[in-house]
Amino acid sequence: MNLEWGWDNGRAIIGLFVITGIAWLLSENKRKFPWKIVIGAVVMMYAFTLLLFGVPVIRAGLDGINGGINVLIDATREGTSFVFGPVIGNQQAWENLVGSPGPIFIFQLLPLIIVIGSLSAIMWHWGVLKVITNGFAVVFRRTMGMGGPTSLSVAANIFMGQTEAPLLIKPYLKVMTRSELLIVMATGFATIAGSVLVVYVTLLRDSLPAVAAHLITVSIIASPAAVALAMVMIPETEEISKSTGETDFKYHSTMDAFASGATDGIAIIWNIATMLIAALALVYIANAVLGAIPITVPWNGADQKLSLDLILGWLFAPLMYVAGVPLDEAAKAGTFVGQKTVFTEFVAFINLGGPQGADLTERTRMIVTYAICGFANFGSMGILIGGLSIMCPERRADFLSLSWKTLYSGTLATIMAAAVVASLPYGLFESANETTLAPAVVTTPVEAVTPAPVEPTPAPEAVTPTVPPPSSPITTPAPPAETAPTAPSGQTP
Repeated sequence: MNLEWGWDNGRAIIGLFVITGIAWLLSENKRKFPWKIVIGAVVMMYAFTLLLFGVPVIRAGLDGINGGINVLIDATREGTSFVFGPVIGNQQAWENLVGSPGPIFIFQLLPLIIVIGSLSAIMWHWGVLKVITNGFAVVFRRTMGMGGPTSLSVAANIFMGQTEAPLLIKPYLKVMTRSELLIVMATGFATIAGSVLVVYVTLLRDSLPAVAAHLITVSIIASPAAVALAMVMIPETEEISKSTGETDFKYHSTMDAFASGATDGIAIIWNIATMLIAALALVYIANAVLGAIPITVPWNGADQKLSLDLILGWLFAPLMYVAGVPLDEAAKAGTFVGQKTVFTEFVAFINLGGPQGADLTERTRMIVTYAICGFANFGSMGILIGGLSIMCPERRADFLSLSWKTLYSGTLATIMAAAVVASLPYGLFESANETTLAPAVVTTPVEAVTPAPVEPTPAPEAVTPTVPPPSSPITTPAPPAETAPTAPSGQTP
């Protein structure tokens, strides 16, 4: 195991102080700084990371999750092939027929959410997820001094979505302090739901080995980071709830859990699909407008026109640099954080797994994966506030007043998680990467995650069943008038 340690690692430790300092500048009470909470959160983040990647048995278990994901992908393909037919429901069959990728995203990738949603609901009804969630809740309550309902919501966010987790503590929302509400909201933005984790794995499995282990790790370690940053921004000054956080969130039977989980998965799918359609259209329009400005700037060794990639990269480059990304890759890494924040994490993950992320080193791709693994984006602000307002309409004013702090704390929490892994020798994670996913490329529909080929009309012989064609990045400039009806060009700055 190569455990070399250098300036990039040391700078990431400095980044932890910088990120905490940014949160302090946004604090409502700068004189009351929760030192114990912040130190405890950082210690917990390192402890979980070293436990998950440093203990051989646990590391082997995380690597074994990849095999389970392969089974889920195959199972989903069986369902989609039956419903949509053997051609549309199967990436390889479609390519053999027409010689180019088809409508794979909606017909193969998103249906994974239905399968995972249904399976997660069944696991909750059987008590498996409930035991794990309550275990994490006890850890958070005892180490960070949180109330029962708050710690339960934080723990649930590791596995559930930003609006599902608060359902567990719905009766307590009306009596929670503003600090506790921000913790609940911030942890929802700093983590991802299990229903979409598998989708992100399929998007990155070819570019980042052991990606499943990384996504699970960031969802765990970003939770204490979000708690600490939320309490820095709004220090607790009131009495917190000491209740154990018992909930009436139940399913009546296994069949009820199966049906409810599948139905919830459908709602998530259409929300993702509509958000992506709108986001990609706005990106296209924005790049068309920016590209019309007669200004060129140096980017990747060449003069390029203005684009969202450039602007977002410059905006987030300093944060990625202090989080441990090398200077020559900081701006490129910053584009993915910007895409996640302005649009959705789906956009960022698709691009990271495509040509945009191919120029980054594997270590930087790992750091970026941690930084973008969360729901902290503008669209999610509306989703979260809307969901919480339905659960507790009398606190709607508080939810609205906390929305921007939620976005800031959720974004900083995932970057803080990225800084933690960046501060450790990369050899620690390379050991986990020894189990790669190359064989899965042949046995599972990995091609299904390819959004679109780079060329508008690639020759059929250019595509092979086992090697997915390179996908075009999401944030691309508008094509010239004569090619406007076709797919966007892959010439991203």
